[in-house]
Amino acid sequence: MRIFSKARASAALCVSVMFVSAPAQADSLIENVNGMTLNEEGKVIRFSAMVIDDDGRVKELLDRKDKRPKQVDFQFDGKGKTLIPGFVDAHGHVMGLGFAALTLDLSGTKSLAEAQQALRKYADKYPNRPWIIGRGWNQETWGLGRFPTATDIDAIIPDRPVFLERVDGHAAWVNSIGMKAAGITAATKSPSGGAIEKAGGKPTGVFVDKAQELFAKSIPAPRPVERDLALMKAQEILLSQGVTTIADMGTSMQDWQSFRRAGDKGQLKVRIISYAGEIDNMIAIGGPGPSPWLYEDHLKLAGVKLYIDGALGSRGALLKQPYADKPAEKGLALLTSAQLKNKMSRAAMDGFQTAVHAIGDQANEELLSAIEELQYTFKGDRRWRIEHAQIVDPVDLPRIAKTGTIASMQPVHQTSDRLMAEARLGAGRLDGAYAWRSILESGAKLAFGTDVPVESSNPFAGLAAAITREDANGEPFGGWLPAEKLTREQAWQAYTVDAAYAAFAEDRIGSLTKGKRADFLIISDDLMLATPQAIRDIVVEQTWVAGRPVYVTEKQ
Repeated sequence: MRIFSKARASAALCVSVMFVSAPAQADSLIENVNGMTLNEEGKVIRFSAMVIDDDGRVKELLDRKDKRPKQVDFQFDGKGKTLIPGFVDAHGHVMGLGFAALTLDLSGTKSLAEAQQALRKYADKYPNRPWIIGRGWNQETWGLGRFPTATDIDAIIPDRPVFLERVDGHAAWVNSIGMKAAGITAATKSPSGGAIEKAGGKPTGVFVDKAQELFAKSIPAPRPVERDLALMKAQEILLSQGVTTIADMGTSMQDWQSFRRAGDKGQLKVRIISYAGEIDNMIAIGGPGPSPWLYEDHLKLAGVKLYIDGALGSRGALLKQPYADKPAEKGLALLTSAQLKNKMSRAAMDGFQTAVHAIGDQANEELLSAIEELQYTFKGDRRWRIEHAQIVDPVDLPRIAKTGTIASMQPVHQTSDRLMAEARLGAGRLDGAYAWRSILESGAKLAFGTDVPVESSNPFAGLAAAITREDANGEPFGGWLPAEKLTREQAWQAYTVDAAYAAFAEDRIGSLTKGKRADFLIISDDLMLATPQAIRDIVVEQTWVAGRPVYVTEKQ
């Protein structure tokens, strides 16, 4: 493994990520590469060399026949490897990724028994932690046929509070002593926008959406040093997977302070575009308006993240018709129509972009109706965003393009959720499910992300899913609702050029074109020639941000 500084190649390192300051740069020449990027129209541009100026921006792309500059301060030989722009994850949770990596991770468990075993092992490893915190459980993956209960945890850990978030973050699984610590009893009522699962009038241990907030005062808040450690861990993971920019959905003031501390120390390597979690955080962080770009385009507060409904897995997604597998329920409305429009208006009047979580078809219809009404008051290039847009009534699909709304979607959700979606909706209500091609062909823009830590932050799995609509095992053969497949250029554009556009950042990131930041990857295979399965297996060998190497794999 080699890390390259400006003046010369450094010695081989044993650590894969650098968070160190680098000397000032002059022009660099990156040559002998199989370079490719997309232009603004989504066409592939190939090149064999790239000149980077002293500000870390692309100065020129060169073909094999083009003359190389004679005087450069630094020259890097790519040895024929493929070079592509860094990925822009349009929807993720930076601190959630870091904390998930540092706490109990149940995302790989395939059964309740496996989860209990992992819980026991974790508790034995950390006997002095007052609360056991984790996330990643999924009763659908376990084939449980029900939500887990407090009793399922009590059998393993009866004497310490346990709080475990579902994989989508829209439900929590808590043991009996954890409920006792939070003062939860049979008399506790479900808050507006939330649900306490009960049996025989007593809480079972599962708390959906806003009901999770009942534990906010009981669980010890992370200290600043723990937050900073989580941020460093998140950056390490993102850079190793080729993500150079991420839209952080739901930034809190504490998150923002961690980002600023890292920026002040020169340790912010990933570019973070923040969308504050709710109006109060938006005002606390941004005050009168969005922040400027900080730390040489590494941090910006762009807007606000709102929620109109929950998730399919916890039956919190707001549907027009009842759930096929639970006919008495239609989901949870986290905001009324009036509340939604008031919040969006409050953000828009001060120039904040709004990104609204909407998964169910009723939630998407209400959000589109709000945008249609607000666009007459708030004119100009607003770039309203729907986050997820998983289940959209086909009659509402054209409204996305007509309102200039961006569909911010996560391809791997489709492969993870398809069986659950079939169960929740029934076969007759899937025409607008994860409808990437229909949305794109209607004239709307797609911005792709991962929703990390709900899914892995690895964008290559998302590209393969978008192209095939098959999971990692090739299921279902030929793809699920295959008419919604994308070409690899369309999928790649949604992960780069249009993901940057979705955050008003297309002038500086998303492609390797003149004047933009030289954020790029050296990868193990040709993205345009590799099979979809080979795309899943692509290894990021090096990650560069602003023309500087920030990650080099140990296997080189």
